[in-house]
Amino acid sequence: MAKQATYRPEHLHYLKMLAKQFPNVQAASTEIINLQAILNLPKGTEHFISDVHGEHEAFQHILNSASGVVREKLDELFGTTMTRMERDQLATLIYYPEEKLEEIERTVPDMREWYRITFHRLIEVCCLVSSKYTRSKVRKAMPPEYAYIIDELIHTHYEDTDKRDYYENIISTIIDLERAANFLVELCGLIKRMAVDHLHLVGDIYDRGPGADIIMDSLLEYHSVDIQWGNHDILWMGAASGSRTLVATVLLNSLRYNNLEIIETGYGISLRPLSVFASEVYKDCDISRFKIKFTGDDEKDYTEKDKRLVAQMHKAITMILFKLEGQKILRNPSFGMEDRLLLDKIDYEKKTITIGDKTYPMLDTDFPTVDPKDPYKLTPEEDALIATLTRSFRHSEKLQRHIRFLYSKGSLYRVYNGNVLFHGCVPMSAEGELLRFSIGCNELSGKEFLDYADATARRAYYNKPGSPERQFGMDFLWWLWCGRNSPIFGRDRMTTFERRFIADEDTWTEPKNAYYTLYQDPEICDRLLKEFGLEGEHCHIINGHVPVKSKKGESPIKGHGKLLVIDGGFCKAYQGTTGIAGYTLIYNSNCLRLVAHEPFAGKADAIDDNIDIGSTSSVFERMEKRQKIADTDVGRLLKEQINDLLSLLAAFRSGAIVEVHQD
Repeated sequence: MAKQATYRPEHLHYLKMLAKQFPNVQAASTEIINLQAILNLPKGTEHFISDVHGEHEAFQHILNSASGVVREKLDELFGTTMTRMERDQLATLIYYPEEKLEEIERTVPDMREWYRITFHRLIEVCCLVSSKYTRSKVRKAMPPEYAYIIDELIHTHYEDTDKRDYYENIISTIIDLERAANFLVELCGLIKRMAVDHLHLVGDIYDRGPGADIIMDSLLEYHSVDIQWGNHDILWMGAASGSRTLVATVLLNSLRYNNLEIIETGYGISLRPLSVFASEVYKDCDISRFKIKFTGDDEKDYTEKDKRLVAQMHKAITMILFKLEGQKILRNPSFGMEDRLLLDKIDYEKKTITIGDKTYPMLDTDFPTVDPKDPYKLTPEEDALIATLTRSFRHSEKLQRHIRFLYSKGSLYRVYNGNVLFHGCVPMSAEGELLRFSIGCNELSGKEFLDYADATARRAYYNKPGSPERQFGMDFLWWLWCGRNSPIFGRDRMTTFERRFIADEDTWTEPKNAYYTLYQDPEICDRLLKEFGLEGEHCHIINGHVPVKSKKGESPIKGHGKLLVIDGGFCKAYQGTTGIAGYTLIYNSNCLRLVAHEPFAGKADAIDDNIDIGSTSSVFERMEKRQKIADTDVGRLLKEQINDLLSLLAAFRSGAIVEVHQD
């Protein structure tokens, strides 16, 4: 006689809960069959992008093209039946369907015939990009109003004569009802949706370029994304949380790089209080050290009066920032940043400053709001101004929506399908040991410290306003932004003060953490991977933050292939140094492929002339066999679900749980 199976109470309770979803042997068996089938599908394509820095047009183009994946599919399907010019136009249509369609309608005499041919081609592309997914997943990705029609079209066998007439009739009806343009836009959207299964954004969405808010709007609508916070993202997260210091830093960066559009137009934050304060308090001051940086032809839009006002605003917010940073350092001795207290080291009579054991001449000591006896104290007017500006950041509905998304989809690092992703570094000593930190914690290092830092960063936004926990969280966000050996800053110090006021460029250096030298060593990379629970041939560290200087021969591949740096200079301000306009990474079921991009000519040129971003794609690592979902993190979860369902089947068959059959 078979021995009766026994169950722990908690296990039986779980199985009973599972039985509410799968109430009998048939339902559980069907789900096991479905999950087993999914495990044998090819792994979905992952797309990695880093350091976009507000360059919204280039970002959107990379997103639309999936770093060349869409064009690759067009070449695969139509390489022998369409000219390069025709494929270029079809690619642009998929990237920008509404805009491209307007141009085509002006030049094509027979739009009915054009729609008929184009729909056939787009359906072929749809079939190809959706072939690795279950029919159910593809159906869920379809626009609801066209889901039935698209499902029929992509699963029709055109060689079947009866089906061919059915297919053609569907297309003709769409055109007759004047829904062709709308249907085409939705079809192109589905192609882009299916070309990439998941997007990883490895930090620094904000600052430098003008359209970080536009990028955030795109990410809000993206089907599957995770974000690893960069130092510039942390900066905006802190400003939105109510950190006066980080509000001042955001404004300083935006003024310095003439990037005020995101503040005023993007997020509706008025800078009038700052302009009024600056024009009054700094009207007779030396502002020669605070001229803003222009890119391209921007300067022609500014009068000399405008330039002077912006420089006054820049100086005003800079002095407020230095005071607030000093207060933060004094309030948090555990940050170990007392050497960054510089306002009290100025000799106003001699116009010099003493840093360590050296004295340097100051380029500017015209600071009307600084009291040498109490240099870190805000004047009443400064205090009122920064309070007003901080309230504006806290009350910007759009900014708050974007920052909530950064918190919900973001983290300091992510372990995903055998790769660990982070923006900056894992802080290390020169000897290759993990640095230990005691900042509100007790001697944490490596993954443990990153986990602690992630949780503390969330306290800044989610803890009760005015509470000590929230205040420390906001202080900690500032430390993450610029603190010594912070995991997303990765440098010894930030020398904003020295660059502004000291001519000796030796004082401007910002020494990098030893990580950025040690990561060339594959043994170090293996140790770091193990720190995050990863080991094996196809495990990697994927990094952003420090632009790869390609024109000087630097490679994005470090540690004999264990580590990849994918910051190649998306931001226009960096492209003179890097020589390219960014790296991206594609990880599909067959290989990992690095893509180096040339500068983007702009959306208008892309639409008018079918100009794609010039890209060079190279297979970095090829898999011995095609990766299946069974080999991924999702696959492991599905296997756990299968095991649970097998336990439920056993419980049904043993009588431990009674089946329910619905009529």
